[in-house]
Amino acid sequence: MARFAHTVTVAALDRGWFEEAAGTLVDLLDASREGPGGSVVLADGRPVEGLRLLKGRHLRPGARYGEFPAVPEGAGEVPVEHAGAEAGDSPDAPQAVVLRTWRPSHSVEAESLVEEDGMSLKVGLRLSEPRRPRAVELSLSGHKPGGGSLYRFSGRGKADLAAWWAAVDRLPSAPPAARAPVSGRAVHRLAEARLTLTPRPAEGGSWRITVVLSMRGRWLLRPVGAVVLFFARGPVERGLREAAESAAGEWNTALAGLTPLHGEALRAEIADALVNPDGATTL
Repeated sequence: MARFAHTVTVAALDRGWFEEAAGTLVDLLDASREGPGGSVVLADGRPVEGLRLLKGRHLRPGARYGEFPAVPEGAGEVPVEHAGAEAGDSPDAPQAVVLRTWRPSHSVEAESLVEEDGMSLKVGLRLSEPRRPRAVELSLSGHKPGGGSLYRFSGRGKADLAAWWAAVDRLPSAPPAARAPVSGRAVHRLAEARLTLTPRPAEGGSWRITVVLSMRGRWLLRPVGAVVLFFARGPVERGLREAAESAAGEWNTALAGLTPLHGEALRAEIADALVNPDGATTL
């Protein structure tokens, strides 16, 4: 097995604001309803940008959602009342999200079904205690129809948010958490990989996050995989370092431009972002 690690420093996210924002978003969606043509509208009557109910009942198990179809240039806007007749109503639409569970006080589960570049992808998401998120679980499976086992892969990941907050609340001098709060595993017929993220507090209120990637071949290919990884170690290390630094930079830029709002101001800002994503500037 080959192991690669890199540590980055990022700005800290305020837990209280994060949980308030998550709870506000869930409450806004929980109060939404189906509008004309399958549109999803907030309690104030404004439609959520680009989102449409394709099949089933809104916020009920089995409900299938997709985006409004693009309007051809020069055709003018498609009235919401007639949007239901456009492409995308079929349950076999190339991109759709299926709601499996909607229990805001307990859990929310959804699946994303995507057909892209000849590949069929299914992404599952489960959020525990959505109003004050405690854990996020992700699953992924993909295959190419008729492509055989070499075109199949799967993966699972989990972010234990309760463990994450506990880890960053420790003293900077304390050792890092024994168990990584964020972990993921991807499996292919030829190889498997595991990724973990372990945070710890740093000076100035920031976080230091250690990213660890472990890779190995599977079954009879383990010796071959070891040789390949030996020669590919430099590019893999460089790729991990660049990816981690890029993600940290984007995170820091996003938080630097964030002006945290609270209460009704936060609720109004999130509602505006759902209705007009391009117009939201602060939260």
